Amino acid sequence: MDEVVAEFLVESYENLDRLDRELVDLEQNPSADKLAGIFRTIHTIKGTSGFLGYGKLEAITHVGENLLSRLRDGELALDAEITSGLLALVDGVRRILAAIESDGTEGDADWTALVERLSALNRPAAAPAGTEPVADESDDESDADESGADESEADEPLPFGQMAVQAGKTSPAAVERAVAAQRSGDPRHIGEILVEAGELAPGDVVDTLAAQAEARPSMADNNIRVDVGQLDKLMNLVGELVLARNQILQFTTIQTGGGLVDAGLVSTSQRLNLITTELQAGVMKTRMQPIGNVWSKFPRVVRDLAVTCGKQVRIEMDGRETELDKTIIEAIKDPLTHLVRNAVDHGIENPEARRAAGKPAEGRLLLRAFHESGQVNIEISDDGAGLDVERIKRKAVERGIVSLEHAERMSDREATQLIFVAGFSTAQQVTNVSGRGVGMDVVKTHIEKIGGSVDLQSRLGHGTTLRIKIPLTLAIIPALVVTTGGDRYAIPQVNLLELVRLDGDQARSGIETIQGARVYRLRGNLLPLVYLHEELGVEMASGDDDAINIVVLQADDRQFGLVVEGVSDTEEIVVKPLGHQLKGLSAFAGATIMGDGRVALILDVLGVAQQARVVDEVRDRALVDSLDEGEGSHANRQELLLAEIGDGSRLAIPLRAVDRLEELSTTLIERAGGTPAVQYRDRILPLVSIAKTLGFAGATPVESGDERLLQVVVHSAGDRSIGLVVERILDIVEEVVRIQRPSPKPGVVGSAVIQSRVTEVLDVDAFVRLAEPAFFLETTAA
Repeated sequence: MDEVVAEFLVESYENLDRLDRELVDLEQNPSADKLAGIFRTIHTIKGTSGFLGYGKLEAITHVGENLLSRLRDGELALDAEITSGLLALVDGVRRILAAIESDGTEGDADWTALVERLSALNRPAAAPAGTEPVADESDDESDADESGADESEADEPLPFGQMAVQAGKTSPAAVERAVAAQRSGDPRHIGEILVEAGELAPGDVVDTLAAQAEARPSMADNNIRVDVGQLDKLMNLVGELVLARNQILQFTTIQTGGGLVDAGLVSTSQRLNLITTELQAGVMKTRMQPIGNVWSKFPRVVRDLAVTCGKQVRIEMDGRETELDKTIIEAIKDPLTHLVRNAVDHGIENPEARRAAGKPAEGRLLLRAFHESGQVNIEISDDGAGLDVERIKRKAVERGIVSLEHAERMSDREATQLIFVAGFSTAQQVTNVSGRGVGMDVVKTHIEKIGGSVDLQSRLGHGTTLRIKIPLTLAIIPALVVTTGGDRYAIPQVNLLELVRLDGDQARSGIETIQGARVYRLRGNLLPLVYLHEELGVEMASGDDDAINIVVLQADDRQFGLVVEGVSDTEEIVVKPLGHQLKGLSAFAGATIMGDGRVALILDVLGVAQQARVVDEVRDRALVDSLDEGEGSHANRQELLLAEIGDGSRLAIPLRAVDRLEELSTTLIERAGGTPAVQYRDRILPLVSIAKTLGFAGATPVESGDERLLQVVVHSAGDRSIGLVVERILDIVEEVVRIQRPSPKPGVVGSAVIQSRVTEVLDVDAFVRLAEPAFFLETTAA
C-alpha cells in the first residue's frame, strides 16, 4: 500500500499543478474540452481517494466533481466566483495530500466551509451561449459498463466511433445516430448505444478499444520516475570521474612531454576523455528541467493577486522550454515568485490610473527566458508605473543609506539599484503582498549565491524590466586556472571576457594611476585594475617583471582587470562547497581538486570586486537571510550567534553581522562624545548595551569602575566598528528560523524558537541606527 499511496501522491501533485494553470486559462478562454479534462482529473482523484480510504479528500472532491459536472453539461456558466471556488478546492486537495505525505493521515483541518462554499456555487444558471454540454464523459454511475467501452474516449487519438467506422465494424450513419442520441441526453457511451441498436457486435467493441490503446503512445512505457536523490548521487559520481579523468590526462601529458610515449596509454586516455564527456553531458541532461515547471504556477499567482488588488493583469510567457539544472530551478523558484508578486502589487497600476495615463486598463506582465553565452537569461517586464528615481533618492537620504551629496551625484541607474538595499521600500502602505522593505535584497543575494546577477531598468510611467543571468548548472563548470603567490585559483568562465598580456615597455608604461587607483586603457576605455595578490594578502612569487597578465572580468555589469602572475589553461572543474568556517570569505565561491590532486580555490568574482571597491556594495548583507520576503513567517536556514541579555533573555544575532567577539575590561572604558568607548585596534570603538537600548531589565552597566569583563560583539561596516555589549555569549548555531511573533521594538525582527527556547532575533542595521544614528552616515560619507 505504501507504494500505491506514493504513486497516488506523485500523480495527484502533477495533476494539481496542471489544474492551477488550466482553471485560470479556462476562465479567460472557455472551452468544453478543457472543462472536460478538469472534470476527469478531479474524478480520478476522487475515485482513488475513496479506494484508499481517504474520506475527507473524497468528500471535497465529490462536491467539486458535482459542480464541474454541471459546468460540463452546460447547466452552469463559469464566472470568477466559481473559478475562485474551484481554485480553493485545488488548494484544499493539495493541503490534504501534504498531510498524507507527512504522516499518512488527512490532518485535523475542517473542510466543512469549503464543502458549503462549493455546494452554494452549484446553483442553476443559464448556459453560456454557444456552449454544448460534453456528453461523452463518465460519471459515478457509468465508471464501467458491460460492453467494455472506455470512459476516457475524449483522450484517444481518434474517437471511438471514427475508429469503428475505419475498421469497417459499423457505418457512419449508425455512429451519427448514436452521437445524436448522446446529445439528446442519452447517458450511455457510443459503443453501448451501437451494441444495443444492433449496429456493432460486442466483440468488435473490444477490438476497437484495443486499436485505440495501440494508437495511443504509452507514457508508462516511455518514462520512468527516478528519485532525485539517486540523480544527485549519480551526479556526484560523475564529478569524481571528471576529476579522475583530469588527473589521467595530466599524467599522460607529462609522460608524453618526457618522451615516455605509450601509444596504448594515449589512446586509452583519449577514449576515457570522450566517454566521460558524453556521460557527463547525459547525466546533466537527466537533471535538466524546463523553466516552464516553475512558471506554471504564475498564472494562478497573478490571477489571485490581481483579484486581491483590484487590478487587471495579463501574463505572457515566452521560452517555457528553456532548460536549467534542477538545482538552479529550485534556487530561483522563490526569487522569481517574489518578483512576479512585486510587479503585480507595485508595478502595474489599477485600471483607473492606467486609463488616466492613456494606457489600456489591463496591464501586461511578460516572462521571457532564453540561452545566451552559456547562461540562462530571464526577463520579467511590466508596463506599469516604473520607478520614480527622485523619490528613491529622497527615501535613501531619509533612511541614512546615502548622504545628500552622494544622492545628488548618483546616476539614475545607480539610484534604481538602491531598491536592493535591505529594508529599503518606497511603498506608501504595507500590504499582505509586499511593501515591508524586505525581499528585493534577498532576491538579489539568492541569485548571486548561485553565480548569477540581477540588473534592473525602469522608465517612469512606462514600466520596469528585471534581467537575471544564471548559469546552466552548478556542479561542473568551465573555468580559467590562474596562479598567484605560487598557488592556483579557478575563475568561472561565465565571468571571463578576455585576456590581456603586457610585455616590455607596454608593461612598464601601460598602467596609469588616476586619483590613487590603477587603471589600464583598453581600447580607449579606462579599465580599473585589481591585483589578486594584494586582495588575498599573499606575496608575489619571483617571476617575469617585464610582463603583466590581466584577466578582464565582469561583475555586476561592471568590467575590471584582475592582475595575476600566470595564466594556465581552461578546464572543467567540479565545484566543492567551502566549509561553514570559511563561508565568510567573500573572495571565494568554493574549491576544486586539480589534476595533480591538489586543491584550488574558486574565486568569487563579485566578492573580489566588492572587496577591492571596484563594485560599490550599496546594501548591507548582514541581514540577508534573517528577514522574510513575503508574509512575515518564512523559513531561512542561517548561522546565528546566541547571547544572553538582561535577566536571562536570549538574543540571536546573524553571524554574518559579527566581525569579532571580545572580552574587554571596564577599566579600559573612556568617553567619546558622551558615549562609552574603548581604544580598539588604533580606533575608537563605541560600546552600546543591547539590553539597555532595547529596554530589557537587568542590563549590565557599560561604564568604568570596578574591574569587570564585558562580553562584546564587534560589528563593522566600512572602516567603522561598534561594540554590542551582551551579558553572556552562549553558542553559535545553524538553524531554520521562523519568526512567529513580529516585535514592535525597533531593532528586533521578532521572536522565534531556537534550541527549544524563545529567542529574540536582532535586526543589526536597525539596532545600530537606533543606538548610533551617525554610524551609517559616516560610513557612507567615507
